Amino acid sequence: MNQTPPIPPQSERPSQDTTATPATSATADTPVLASATLLRGQKSVAIDHNGLLYRLQATRQGKLILTK
Repeated sequence: MNQTPPIPPQSERPSQDTTATPATSATADTPVLASATLLRGQKSVAIDHNGLLYRLQATRQGKLILTK
């Protein structure tokens, strides 16, 4: 059974670059954005997509929720 190593506390993680970088996947040419870039220090942000508003929210558990 494969077990992933535990994630270190935030204070022990190396700082992350929040600029867009190319995806490393061989199947996608999609840029990668850090969630911190989108949230800019806020718990949630509104995203206008094709005239509809969506809400991107970071939870206390560090997960993201996108709602319409």
